[in-house]
Amino acid sequence: MKKINLILLFVALLYTGLLHAQDYDLVIKGGHVIDAKNGLDGIMDVAITAGKVSKIGPNIPTTGTKQVVKAAGMLVVPGLIDIHGHNFAGTRPNSYLSDGLTAVDPDGYTFRVGVTTIVDCGGPGWKNMHVFKENIIDPSKTRVLAFMNIVGEGMRGGAYEQDTSDMNAQKTAQAAINYKEHVVGFKVAHYGKRDWVPVDRAVEAGNIAGMPVIIDFGGSMSFAPLRLRELFFDHLRPGDIYTHVFAELGGAREPVVDYESREFKPFVKEAQERGIIFDVGYGGASFDFRQAIPSLEAGFFPNTISTDLHKGSMNAAMKDMLNIMSTFLAMGADLNKIIEASTWEPAKVIQREMLGNLSEGGIADVAILQLREGEFGFWDRNGYKIPGNKRFENQMTIKDGKIVYDLNGIADPVVYKQ
Repeated sequence: MKKINLILLFVALLYTGLLHAQDYDLVIKGGHVIDAKNGLDGIMDVAITAGKVSKIGPNIPTTGTKQVVKAAGMLVVPGLIDIHGHNFAGTRPNSYLSDGLTAVDPDGYTFRVGVTTIVDCGGPGWKNMHVFKENIIDPSKTRVLAFMNIVGEGMRGGAYEQDTSDMNAQKTAQAAINYKEHVVGFKVAHYGKRDWVPVDRAVEAGNIAGMPVIIDFGGSMSFAPLRLRELFFDHLRPGDIYTHVFAELGGAREPVVDYESREFKPFVKEAQERGIIFDVGYGGASFDFRQAIPSLEAGFFPNTISTDLHKGSMNAAMKDMLNIMSTFLAMGADLNKIIEASTWEPAKVIQREMLGNLSEGGIADVAILQLREGEFGFWDRNGYKIPGNKRFENQMTIKDGKIVYDLNGIADPVVYKQ
């Protein structure tokens, strides 16, 4: 009798354990999981419960699961992180990318391309960070963060961004500390004079708040632009970011590939090894194959891939995050490295390491991508075009464990109704 009772108890415990193990909100079946943080690269399932990754492994049972996603033949990666967008959309006159008409509301342009986190890059300053939070961060389903502009007025363009009297490190840092849940650092952009005032004040704010700065080095109106070597080694700190790394603007900034010799400058790689972060920031005018291809051939790869999303760039060569990732594939870059530069690397750069990975117990932000094969073309702002035979296409985006975009209805049931 005692033996029978022990057997019954074992069966009951086994049944209870199996039932509990299968009690998931969502299971993604049979996809190729790539996760740089955890070294995952293979066919496996991903189970999600209550907004968290419950389990990753082969053949996860789905009995009792609310939704099953059929991902065979697809890539399952962490939700993409775009650290250079412009999302401070508004209607204020003469405001450019700070509560202005050129910026775009995030939700319309993120989930459809697998982006679950986007960082507005310099739109708000300390004077209007509260407006950005109330009008953009709070109502958005996308996770929206910000690099605050060192200019108090934010990225209003023109004379506003040349006014050094409105570049207050202390007030900017204090606003960032007040909004530390949402602010990841500080932005310098479009400054045209030949001095280091904006950079140094942004770094001062960064030192106060313990955050990185991101530098757009374009817009110089001087005959001789400020030098990159001096920026990287004398003004920036390890962890600070140089965006628009592959821009070639005809003398408005020093490029990383020499105009005449078309050779990559070795000190740029030395700066990266020192800890300077290099970001794509493709934009409307900030990516040139004459800069990108020689850099990759020299063994230099940017730390982070980002869009510089706004109304101009998204309707030109840039288009979206997946188009840039596809462009790097066409240039011969490694698939896993592209995924890492779009997920885990940006998470580390913005000091949000709970994102950009698929760790068990972690936030369930997921992008399910199809790598389509065909004949494709990728072109830059000058019309230089390269061919490609693969293109990323987003099939599904999951944010905090919930399906927020499903292109072809690959979830079963497509819509879960309680």
